[in-house]
Amino acid sequence: MEHTKSFLRRQYLEKRLALSIEEVDTASLAIANRCLELPMWEKEIFHLFLSITQKNEVVTNPLLTLLQGRDKSIVVPKILPEGNLEHILLQDATKIKLNAWGVPEPLSGILIPPEKIEVVFVPLLVFDTQGNRVGYGKGFYDRFLAACSPQVIKVGLSFFEPVERIADVDAFDIPLTACVTPLRSYLFSPEV
Repeated sequence: MEHTKSFLRRQYLEKRLALSIEEVDTASLAIANRCLELPMWEKEIFHLFLSITQKNEVVTNPLLTLLQGRDKSIVVPKILPEGNLEHILLQDATKIKLNAWGVPEPLSGILIPPEKIEVVFVPLLVFDTQGNRVGYGKGFYDRFLAACSPQVIKVGLSFFEPVERIADVDAFDIPLTACVTPLRSYLFSPEV
């Protein structure tokens, strides 16, 4: 069965908001542990979104701990006024503050160009069996991923298993390389 992005966006935001704090924390930890199965740990520069707690996003703190424990360079996004993202190296002194939308982001820091980033953890609401994703519909990540190297590994993080097909995928939608759920990892690209 296939549905449009707007239908799936509404449905899966509602499903995600219905999860308890305990369910979110348990599933987020399972997702982080499952990420260890992916063949990406030889890479050095990882882009990690910081979770919006009021939207019950996958909590990325366990992943952050894994990356720090492996001495990876961690880059976090900051939303610019014109609607693009800039990417800032996370350091001990980096100050994080909630923006107007409730998104935790760095106040300032060392900018990292998108083409230097090797792995991007991608937020999403739902994905399909072909690796297409539905986000919040603002296009931040599609624009960002278009500026990355063609070899970048794009890893979606989802509480839910995939739907069969998203009906209205277009040329601006950049598919995932892989997606990780609490139950399993899905690989969509042969180079991973």
